[in-house]
Amino acid sequence: MNQELDEAKELIDQHLDENLEDGELSPYELAQHLKTLKKHDEELFAKYLEKLDPEILGDVAIELPDHMLKDVIDTLPAEKIVEALEELESDDATDLLQYIEDIDEDKARELFNELDKENQNEILRLRSYDEDRAGAHMQTELFSAHLEEKLGSAVARLRQEKQEGKLENVSQLFIIDKNSVLQYAIPLEDLILFDFTKTLKQNIESTQIDHYKPHMANDMDLMQDVADMFQEYDLNVIAVTSSTGILLGRITYDDIHDYIQESATEQIYNLAGVDDESEEDDTLFKAGRGRAVWLGVNLLTALFSSSIIGLFDETIAAYVALAVLMPIVASMGGNTGTQALAVTVRRLALGEIEFKDAKSVLKREVTISLVNGLIFGAIMGVIAAVWFDKGMLGVVIGLSMVTNLFFAGFFGTIIPLTLRRFNIDPAVGSAVILTTFTDAIGFFSFLGLAKWILL
Repeated sequence: MNQELDEAKELIDQHLDENLEDGELSPYELAQHLKTLKKHDEELFAKYLEKLDPEILGDVAIELPDHMLKDVIDTLPAEKIVEALEELESDDATDLLQYIEDIDEDKARELFNELDKENQNEILRLRSYDEDRAGAHMQTELFSAHLEEKLGSAVARLRQEKQEGKLENVSQLFIIDKNSVLQYAIPLEDLILFDFTKTLKQNIESTQIDHYKPHMANDMDLMQDVADMFQEYDLNVIAVTSSTGILLGRITYDDIHDYIQESATEQIYNLAGVDDESEEDDTLFKAGRGRAVWLGVNLLTALFSSSIIGLFDETIAAYVALAVLMPIVASMGGNTGTQALAVTVRRLALGEIEFKDAKSVLKREVTISLVNGLIFGAIMGVIAAVWFDKGMLGVVIGLSMVTNLFFAGFFGTIIPLTLRRFNIDPAVGSAVILTTFTDAIGFFSFLGLAKWILL
């Protein structure tokens, strides 16, 4: 055995040994060590999968890539996976079952049918929401109590549910009325200041009531809006209610962290013209196929740009220096456009701008691009004039760079704004479209000016 494998095996053994202190690993750490086992020894990997307790198995399975999750559902008996699903919080159980369904629909259906009715109903409820809505990301497990309930009774119930493992990461007590409408949210640290013999209503009325007015999100709110609330108010949990105010669940900071991370990953992949789902898949074929689609589109746009160059073949033949300088014009335009594109997509993602702000956003980005075009056009004009000992060549490339950078800033801003206007993800394909414009305008302006001025 090699050192990496030995170390992974030793750490998992320590985690499984209940008599050892400080040996417990997080689900993410366990998943990473299992990856190491699988890489070096498939049989050992299967052996340690079987050793995992259902209480931690579900959390580990969520952290595994699809090909390893398939090993889980192929290796372990359905009863153990069902038990692991029931140990998870409702939102995580829904996610894991969805991951399994993406791999094997029949297996997912079998596991779902084995769940108890309560878990089935929770999963069906969460899956009824669109992925971008708050309801799809909420946990139905929470600590709530009625206004007329005594605090001592509520705390005793919390203690029992914690001991039974029904509640995790509890930081607030949600107070509801007789109709289950959310009224207040009290941090657990404040409860120790209350009188345990009084009702929650009596305790709250003896304090500053406004202090306990809850932050809440509607179950149909966009997750991006919920994430903005977490950031604006520095929250660690938020209540999710129906349109009539009935308490349905909660969203915690770790759910928001996962959402932001997934959104950021998707934005990065989309800007690069690759599919996030195929990139998360470890198979070379699927990952390569996802990239090939956008490379094919890019090839078509490159052919279009090349056809523009073909219109000026006599001009290039007369001035070979043009072939040397062409890539500089295209490169500067591409980089300028990418800067404007990245800034605009980021501001759209953060909700700082919308299509109605197009005029002011365009003015800002085009001005920056035009100023840079004047500066670098002048610099490159001098360099080209000295390099090839022809002053008018410097004028040509200088004017071309000013033109290309101006339009690069314009299209780098207007493309994502327009896509957002039509409810299309502004990151998807923007880079490919932008490259088409900057290359075409760069080549046409440079070679067109050269033909007009130099010939």
